[in-house]
Amino acid sequence: MFKHILIPTDGSDLSEDAVKYGISLAKAVNAKVTGITVYAVHPDMLTETPESCKKRMTTNAMKYLEQVKDAAKAGVVCDTVQVEHEHPFQAIIEAAKSKGCDLIVMASHGRRGVSAIVPGSETLKVLTHSTIPVLVYRGWRPTLL
Repeated sequence: MFKHILIPTDGSDLSEDAVKYGISLAKAVNAKVTGITVYAVHPDMLTETPESCKKRMTTNAMKYLEQVKDAAKAGVVCDTVQVEHEHPFQAIIEAAKSKGCDLIVMASHGRRGVSAIVPGSETLKVLTHSTIPVLVYRGWRPTLL
């Protein structure tokens, strides 16, 4: 079974739910987790300098990773990493490899049709490029009859 699970987060509600799910899975299989958030510094040149943008992104990253640490207090060994990288999917895959993770648990909005293949889905990119298994958390949805 899995020994080390990487859980990317972007601070969204769905991502937070995926963190909780990943932590629960880790607890059930006695695995450790590494929470990761990846950001790229792209300041709005009209209102922000690169330095202020990086500071804002770092502050947000720390807040998101604190959610992972809090969820892991339920009895799971947890490490966190924040990475500045132009391509988040690459940073996620690289972190999973370098940390020795054997599973990546990440959220997806579960879009269908054309919106599912538009560029920008980091989950899709991780699924496409990762050699490490990826569990995609889509969240709870009521069944429609």
